Amino acid sequence: MNNSVVNTGRLLGAGLRALLVLTVLTGVLYPLAVTGVAQALFNDKANGSEIKADGKVVGSSLIGQQGYSLDDFQPRPANGLGENSVNTQYTLILSGATNRSGDNPELIKWVKEAKAKVVKENSTADYKVKPTDVPADAVTSSASGLDPDISPAYADLQVHRVAERNGLSVARVEKLVADHTESRTLGFIGEPRVNVLELNIALKELVARS
Repeated sequence: MNNSVVNTGRLLGAGLRALLVLTVLTGVLYPLAVTGVAQALFNDKANGSEIKADGKVVGSSLIGQQGYSLDDFQPRPANGLGENSVNTQYTLILSGATNRSGDNPELIKWVKEAKAKVVKENSTADYKVKPTDVPADAVTSSASGLDPDISPAYADLQVHRVAERNGLSVARVEKLVADHTESRTLGFIGEPRVNVLELNIALKELVARS
């Protein structure tokens, strides 16, 4: 009986020591090491790729925003977004794809309406947008609905409207778009793109200087 109690005590002691050691290693030291490496080598990415304006965080370069005025460059449509209906205590946006096939009547209706809106909003007295000028990303949402980038073609299509509404020359706004156009990653991955939030922050700075 005594030997059984002693053995049980030893096993429990060994188990508790193992638990303590593993907790310190995997629950404290390892997370601290990973966090330290991330902060030292990838500080921007580790902190959410934050974008700041006037000293304040205004968003992330990885997440698109909606609700811009017509003075600004517009992002892609956000048809993939949904509303939180489970815990209504919090105002949450749920991302996701629209999950419609290419010949789905509802998707076709969305695209036609979006194209008409793009043509109307971006046509000015001196520049008329043709339906054939509208790129695909101007009328379709991304898989998540939160794509932060638009194509250079969509950005260029908006130049005349943005220039007119902000009292800028078309040439200055075109240069602004060119300066914020990113090429393919490593020269061959993905497509050229323009981050809408970064572009709009630069636009506001340009307007302020003007």
